[in-house]
Amino acid sequence: MIVVTTNDLPGFRITKVLGEVNGLTVRTRNVGAQIGAALKSLGGGELRGLTTQLQQSRSEALARMVEAAEAMGATAVVAMRYDSNELANTFQEILAYGTAVVTEPLG
Repeated sequence: MIVVTTNDLPGFRITKVLGEVNGLTVRTRNVGAQIGAALKSLGGGELRGLTTQLQQSRSEALARMVEAAEAMGATAVVAMRYDSNELANTFQEILAYGTAVVTEPLG
């Protein structure tokens, strides 16, 4: 499955637009990562535990979006974006979304 943030796909023709597709994950923050973040905030620097957790959340949301696109019969997702929110100061929501399309190679 090809996933791009652009509205078109060089080398391919979009033959059918299947519609919006998304993948969502909501996670609670890891207590260890939170403690590490609190301590790190005293001296500054990257919060590696939270960075890792966020990357895992993005990967999970992306995988769910791809699964949904494949279930629709898509060969690609264009105009893909991420969105995130914090819920109740405890939970983190990550949404991956885009437009599921069917493509064919040019030429």
